[in-house]
Amino acid sequence: MSYSIDSTTDGCYPGTTCLINKLGIQDETELADTEAAIVLGKASLLDQQPLPGSFDFEHYKRIHQFLFCDLYDWAGQIRSINISKKGTAYVSAVEIEPCADACFKRLADFGSEGLSHRELAEEIADFYHTVNMLHPFREGNGRAQRVFFTQWIRSLGCDFDLSPVDSDAFMIATIYAAQGVMDQLVDFFEQTIERPQMGMRMN
Repeated sequence: MSYSIDSTTDGCYPGTTCLINKLGIQDETELADTEAAIVLGKASLLDQQPLPGSFDFEHYKRIHQFLFCDLYDWAGQIRSINISKKGTAYVSAVEIEPCADACFKRLADFGSEGLSHRELAEEIADFYHTVNMLHPFREGNGRAQRVFFTQWIRSLGCDFDLSPVDSDAFMIATIYAAQGVMDQLVDFFEQTIERPQMGMRMN
């Protein structure tokens, strides 16, 4: 939860960096541990029973709402403040809706047929980076994004599983992508996506 915030109304308990939550937890470490346990269970449920939807922005928000509704009143709602993290400034709050419209329209028009495995990884890495820069929620962006992309990639007919992935290495890849260096993120998707062999054009 180590976001830098340029708003005086940051949604935390007075004198703390602990987000106001439904459980009344006012210790950030305790909240982080509780949140991790609850969201892991919710994500496991979604892995077995994905939320139906057309992989648009509303679908994305419903996934976040499902994951975090037991903790926060604002689960699934677009943030109203500007945030940054580890030197990365995300899309400003007022620009989230128009940027999301353009991003998810592009995703809806996407087709993987005719792409080599590397080309597919490049396209997905670019989508992932673009959605990551939106960071539309006050908290829980990465976890909602991973669930969404897992379901979307599987909807393309590919096998994809993030559970064995080194989360720190993946985060570093997203930080490099935010700085314009996409190679590590592309490599990640190339290595973790498995496509049906029949009819696939290889490099």
